[in-house]
Amino acid sequence: MIKFADKPPLTVDQIKQVWNEQPDVNIALKTDKFFVIDVDRHNGVDGMKSIKALKHDEWFKDTLTETTAHNGYHFFFQKPVNDTITQFIGFLPGVNIKAHPNNYVVVAPSKLGDKLYKWANHLSIKTAPKGLIELIKSKQMAKTKSLKTVYSNINKSKTAQLFETVINGLGDVGGRNDRIASFVGGLLYRGVDPYISADLATIANEHTSSPYPQMRLIRRLIQ
Repeated sequence: MIKFADKPPLTVDQIKQVWNEQPDVNIALKTDKFFVIDVDRHNGVDGMKSIKALKHDEWFKDTLTETTAHNGYHFFFQKPVNDTITQFIGFLPGVNIKAHPNNYVVVAPSKLGDKLYKWANHLSIKTAPKGLIELIKSKQMAKTKSLKTVYSNINKSKTAQLFETVINGLGDVGGRNDRIASFVGGLLYRGVDPYISADLATIANEHTSSPYPQMRLIRRLIQ
């Protein structure tokens, strides 16, 4: 209904105006100052089994909680001051973490068809327990390492390497002549205009830690 990314929340008057025009619209809160443990329980998935398997029911007590339209749960926690909690899809089987400043959660008394979101309590949003934060961080770190392993094993295409050279530069002084020739040759082979190829070589040179002197680069390109 509204554009909300990087914008402040609606004022009371703005909310009234929206509801006057569209009285059935739902309510959403941006996860900028809090994060939500989003437990799915539909389409054969039961994230509560994952929550119970942690054997730390105390983590999820005494904080604002709602049941979702699909009989799942939203557990609300304050974002820690000294740690960063990021969006985490697949935190646990059937459990996601919503935490991006421009993401949101739908809240009660919104509805999906004839199914309602309902507050399970009216408590304040508590500080996330230390054990929960440590678990999230450890799983985030493991996921990051896994992704790095996957990407490091991908054989990059020659075209991808050319794109990266534009930003990463031409490397160390040794062998630089061969690299500039290979770079420009690779562009020309792929049909890039010679003048544009020269411009891209200039940009790559600017991103090189020990760049060619400009006139030497020009002479090298002319050759």
